[in-house]
Amino acid sequence: MPHPHRPPRRRVLAATTALATGLVAVGTALTVAGTADAASTLGASAAATGRYFGTAVAAFKLNDSVYTGILDREFTMVTPENEMKWDATEPSRGSFNYSSADQIVSHAQAHNQRVRGHALAWHSQQPGWAQSLSGSTLRSAMVNHITQVATHYQGKIFAWDVVNEAFADGGSGARRDSNLQRTGNDWIEVAFRTARAADPGAKLCYNDYNTDGQNAKSNAVYAMVQDFKARGVPIDCVGFQSHFNAQSPLPGDYQANLQRFANLGVDVQITELDIEGGGTAQANSYAAVVRACLAVTRCNGISVWGIRDSDSWRASGTPLLFDNGGNKKPAYTSTLNALNAGGPSTPPSTPPDTPPSTPPSTPPGDAGCTATISVNQWTGGFVATVQVRAGSSAITGWTVNLTLPAGSAVTNTWSTQAAGSSGAVSFTNVGYNGNVAAGAQTEFGFQGTGTGPSGTPPCTAR
Repeated sequence: MPHPHRPPRRRVLAATTALATGLVAVGTALTVAGTADAASTLGASAAATGRYFGTAVAAFKLNDSVYTGILDREFTMVTPENEMKWDATEPSRGSFNYSSADQIVSHAQAHNQRVRGHALAWHSQQPGWAQSLSGSTLRSAMVNHITQVATHYQGKIFAWDVVNEAFADGGSGARRDSNLQRTGNDWIEVAFRTARAADPGAKLCYNDYNTDGQNAKSNAVYAMVQDFKARGVPIDCVGFQSHFNAQSPLPGDYQANLQRFANLGVDVQITELDIEGGGTAQANSYAAVVRACLAVTRCNGISVWGIRDSDSWRASGTPLLFDNGGNKKPAYTSTLNALNAGGPSTPPSTPPDTPPSTPPSTPPGDAGCTATISVNQWTGGFVATVQVRAGSSAITGWTVNLTLPAGSAVTNTWSTQAAGSSGAVSFTNVGYNGNVAAGAQTEFGFQGTGTGPSGTPPCTAR
């Protein structure tokens, strides 16, 4: 019996939401997927920027010709919707069933698509026998489950969602109370170490929702990742589910949030994107998500959670890129256009703090610039995004001076070098964003504690 559509989960959808290692190994697949009609499909256009464009797949729909036609034409990454979860792969303790998941993996391999494994450890969709366990017995069962499943698919998975949705909603920033959490606070670390041993070539991700913007939950995940990186716990990526609707729209600090995680030394992936609505608003939001990913060097790619609206776990909200009949929606066109606008020579192809291989020429002339700042503030902290615009002539470098309010301090920066952390702070370009054409702009950002700065900061150009 096939697994149902992904079941709705209780959410408080907060209104506030590299590829270097793998690219060599998968470059052939990316190229093959895009050769038929380059830059006219989602997968080919994403591949031109060194990224993937994927979707969630249900095994029982692989005999639907409309479904598979879109799947094989448009997408270069697939995520099994339910088929790799604990209840599907180990319905009885110690007895494993991979038939549906194998079907998806085989289909992907036959069509030059990669696979995201979803998910090894999650408080939901556990088989009944696991739900009845606790303590060391459950811990041992989890370790065995991860070992068996990851070993079965060793070498076939691009990235695993090792742990899914382990943090609570709301403003506490606490871990979710679950049977896995009650086995001990180190359970997430144990899951990642177990997965690394079983499938050492795959990227290991933490995946969650309501973390798309700066909030208590995303800050807690950030702190965990920071701790893992400092202690050598194997974590390679963070997945952002990005389920948006009118009550929980795309947050203004989405790109900045992706960037701050990337600055920890992990990849970021948009793993379950869907945006309720339709028409221009939906199309604009999809394009904005794409632009955010393209602007973050370590954003590996985007996966939408389903193909047609009728395939979605919230179908009534028509949240996907194709309508029930498989026709392209305006959101498809805006997504494709945004991907094509990125192109292979955009900043994401250049690692931070690394000058481009062929610096753009800078015509002589007056070196002037202006800066504007926007701040996303929450209790105790903020994220600031600063746009630097060249004047009538191109510039070869810039410095923006800001004065932080008393008691505020810079804790993290991206696309800039900062002199100072409190009071008067100077922000200077890094290698790849100093050359700005006349009238064009670049962007940098920083995170801090306390209250964010205001006003119009002075900009000095070189």
